Amino acid sequence: MDRLTIVTKSKTYPMYIGTEIISQLPQLIQDTCNQVSKVLVISDDSVAVLYLDKVLDILKQQSEEPLSFVIPAGEKAKSFEVYYQCQTFALEKGLDRSSVILALGGGVVGDLAGFVAATFMRGIPFIQIPTTLLAHDSAVGGKVAINHELGKNMIGAFHQPNAVLYDIDLMKTLPKIELRSGFAEVIKHGLIWDPEFYRWLTEKIQSLDDLRGEKLQYAVLKGIAVKAKVVSEDEQEKGLRAILNFGHTLGHAIEAESGYGKITHGDGVAIGMIFALKVSEKLFHINLESEKIREWFRLFEFPTAIPEELDRVKLLERMKHDKKATSGKVKMVLLKNIGETVIEDIGDEQLLQLLKDFH
Repeated sequence: MDRLTIVTKSKTYPMYIGTEIISQLPQLIQDTCNQVSKVLVISDDSVAVLYLDKVLDILKQQSEEPLSFVIPAGEKAKSFEVYYQCQTFALEKGLDRSSVILALGGGVVGDLAGFVAATFMRGIPFIQIPTTLLAHDSAVGGKVAINHELGKNMIGAFHQPNAVLYDIDLMKTLPKIELRSGFAEVIKHGLIWDPEFYRWLTEKIQSLDDLRGEKLQYAVLKGIAVKAKVVSEDEQEKGLRAILNFGHTLGHAIEAESGYGKITHGDGVAIGMIFALKVSEKLFHINLESEKIREWFRLFEFPTAIPEELDRVKLLERMKHDKKATSGKVKMVLLKNIGETVIEDIGDEQLLQLLKDFH
């Protein structure tokens, strides 16, 4: 088992990663949460059928009546309606400021459950228990949110978990499309911060079948280490943390314009990263081997171009409404080299032409 300490201005907390470590959950709650009155597990209907009963049985070692609330699987669950249902359940079951919420699932569950915890009685503790590779990115850093039809993650908060428990065994049942989605964020961390890790990925991971066992644990550990380093220096996205949005400006626009759930987050980010690489090469007159990277992406069946049915003008408008945009100007995270990022304002006309030229 590996342990990382996540340090932010508001909170320092442990993150554990290993195989068959879910049994240590009661001890983790005891070590990181004071005098817990009630435990509420929030999960989705895909994860719940696989792991919820097991987690509840483990929790019964410490809590006589652990509670659970199951939400629909998928990005659409990050809605006002489902958020309200969770809050209503918590109030009806008598949760108080000494209660703790456990987020058992992927990024959607973590974002929603974390936002419920952030706002229930002005904030109660929560613990992340990721079950997907994608959640390696969202489980650390404290960004919790729900979606609005005008934008992804537009209503949210910064609310750090008390701990993260990452049991690799819980990913054994993960569909390949979801494994691929999470791998996009792993690649992102290498591209923006760690050239050596990026080279390891390109050498050691040539198919999704390579993301198993020790290689998977190492990839998750290195990815989270990058995220933790960035978050420790900029918890509330005032500066450096913005580099974590590499590939996301276009990626989020594609997700929203396609309709949430029609394309996975990772697939959107993959297209966004290739686009950002192309823009970087054009603006800075450099060679980042974007076509070679694109070919590597295709080994995993990532989409590497904007779906033809999506209107470029509408995508531009989505990008301008991104929460990182300022005064209607699109800010893009670009690369001057692997591991060397820069943030640039790009004008509408230029960006629209870049979108039209991207095939």
